[in-house]
Amino acid sequence: MAPSTYYDTKTRPPSARAVRDAELAPALRTLWEDNYRVYGVRKLWKAARRDGHDVGRDQVARLMRSLDIHGVRRGKPVKTTNADPAAPRHPDLVNRRFTAAAPNQLWVTDLTYVPTWAGVAYVCFIVDAFSRTIVGWRVASNMHTTMVLDALEMARWSRGTTLPGLTCHSDAGSQFTSVRYGERLAEIGALPSIGSVGDSFDNALAETVNGYYKAELIYGPARSGPWKTVEDVELATLSWVYWHNTARLHSYLDDVPPTEFETAFYDAQRSDQPVVAIQ
Repeated sequence: MAPSTYYDTKTRPPSARAVRDAELAPALRTLWEDNYRVYGVRKLWKAARRDGHDVGRDQVARLMRSLDIHGVRRGKPVKTTNADPAAPRHPDLVNRRFTAAAPNQLWVTDLTYVPTWAGVAYVCFIVDAFSRTIVGWRVASNMHTTMVLDALEMARWSRGTTLPGLTCHSDAGSQFTSVRYGERLAEIGALPSIGSVGDSFDNALAETVNGYYKAELIYGPARSGPWKTVEDVELATLSWVYWHNTARLHSYLDDVPPTEFETAFYDAQRSDQPVVAIQ
């Protein structure tokens, strides 16, 4: 290399791209850290745009490679359903159509589990199919019907004491075929719905939420070691559910959080109402 080339390279001011990268890289890392380190290129790009950064998707991908950060990858779900063959089952009212035109028309629910040093933590989520909002949840050291009823009570408290027209769909686990579960749904005017035994596609939405809950929180990149107690899982799940509902970008919702999606829905409903003049 000629001496002039060496000194020219050494004294040359940084390029506009290098200056821009130096500004964006810390911001991208912060967004990635603030979102449980789970976002890949597409969602981190969407999050950066929402945060006010004028950045392209390819630029985000390049900077993520340079920062050695990447999105989370989901593992294989674990079976937790223990069907009671003697229990009468409610019909399948959903038939794998996990869509709704408004909130509180269709909820889905399922159980999953998390191993800890102190034993197994069982987790139940209740999800609104319209906005993917987790409306109720419970973490317990057992998977008795009581823990499902606790999750249902949380959903009932957050959504209303009576919800006529609501369908609550689940798998054929004994918790969801119990008399107490059916009675509790009847109290709020909801109809139970149950898919077939051993077919995850019949409860695919709930299985999906369980899957990314495990990938993002339980075994996620922000986790530094094994879970010690059921209480640790419960506290972490509390924070994760809040993030899931208020900040997590959902591709099904055009990359907005569930609460923002529901707010836009209700705002549109109010704007459609005719204006009544005051005499």
